[in-house]
Amino acid sequence: MDATTALLLAVAAVVAAVVGALLAAHRAPGGARAPRAEEPSDIPVVSTSLAAVLDVLRSSTILLDRRDGVLRASPAAYAFGLVRGDMLSSPELLRLARDVREDGETRQVDLELPRGPLGRERLAVTARVARLEGGVVLLLVEDRTEARRVDAVRRDFVANVSHELKTPVGALILLAEAVQGASDDPEAVRRFSARMQVEATRLSQLVQELLDLSRLQSADPLAHARRVDIDDVVIEAVDLCHTAADAKRITLVTGGESGLHVLGDAPQLVMAVRNLVDNAVTYSPAGTRVAVTTRRADSLVELTVTDQGIGIPERDIERIFERFYRVDQARSRATGGTGLGLSIVKHVANNHGGDVTVWSEEGSGSTFTIRLPCGMDDTGDPIGTAGDTQAAGDPRPASTASVSGSAPVSREAL
Repeated sequence: MDATTALLLAVAAVVAAVVGALLAAHRAPGGARAPRAEEPSDIPVVSTSLAAVLDVLRSSTILLDRRDGVLRASPAAYAFGLVRGDMLSSPELLRLARDVREDGETRQVDLELPRGPLGRERLAVTARVARLEGGVVLLLVEDRTEARRVDAVRRDFVANVSHELKTPVGALILLAEAVQGASDDPEAVRRFSARMQVEATRLSQLVQELLDLSRLQSADPLAHARRVDIDDVVIEAVDLCHTAADAKRITLVTGGESGLHVLGDAPQLVMAVRNLVDNAVTYSPAGTRVAVTTRRADSLVELTVTDQGIGIPERDIERIFERFYRVDQARSRATGGTGLGLSIVKHVANNHGGDVTVWSEEGSGSTFTIRLPCGMDDTGDPIGTAGDTQAAGDPRPASTASVSGSAPVSREAL
């Protein structure tokens, strides 16, 4: 029995005792709901105090009278569609309530219920049902959908890690055997050794990104936040990608507002921008341009990376930030992609109280935008303004092409 189930059982026992006492003490008129004309006079009336007890519970709570009518239901029960009007909407819960009323035995079951009258979405719930006085039945329904989703994500992550690690490791084993068998052929040894280097680099990159992702999930950058100069973040991230860009004759362009600041962790922000620029370079044709621009938008700082690459199909846009998700499996493996880069970007943005969005069209390139809250000074005013620390000249290195102007580079400018 896990902690959540034990807590649910304890809450159910306490609530049942309180509800039973309140029902016994409030059979007189004047409660939250007047009995229907056709109901017998001994049907309990839910009092204001009993309603208050049910409303403060985290679980969805439902009280049924002996005719299966809803005496009282919490807002969550209505929000999840468990109750419609004055009746239970779930046949499974209704059948469970009738069984408990008949034999008096308290039951707890795990169920999957429809989220609504339409669609295929389901709610994973744990229902605890107990009989009270006068044929009244109490239902406590705990939503476990998010917990189930997290468990599924964790299982998928472990499975994906195992698969992704197995591929380069298996390749290295086969290549090592090939090198050993071709010891008398120097040309074959050189060819196999070069391939081993590629696979070893891929394995090293995968392990490093897994470590980065693990650190992002365990460390809160705002717990020890410092003032971060966005100009420095862009300079360092772009500089880390110059070698790959030069190899494909891709021009890295920077521009927008200078002197912007946020509060957070500089290495994490550099990691996020570098991943976006690296992706843009990887999936862009030779001879194109990749632009990194910054601007202030009200109380937010926006970092935008725009490319002239192959673009992302519309069907994949909603999933590209998932761990190990690749739009094109074959192409991603050929370029050495791990499928973790955009997941890292999303975690960095979320950890800093921001988000990341994407616009893309196949054949026209992509635009990724990281939005972060401006840093605040001691008076609560934003410190991320262009006039704070702007120098007379452009602070970016001479090796990086600069775009003048205070607005981000538009797609037309590329």
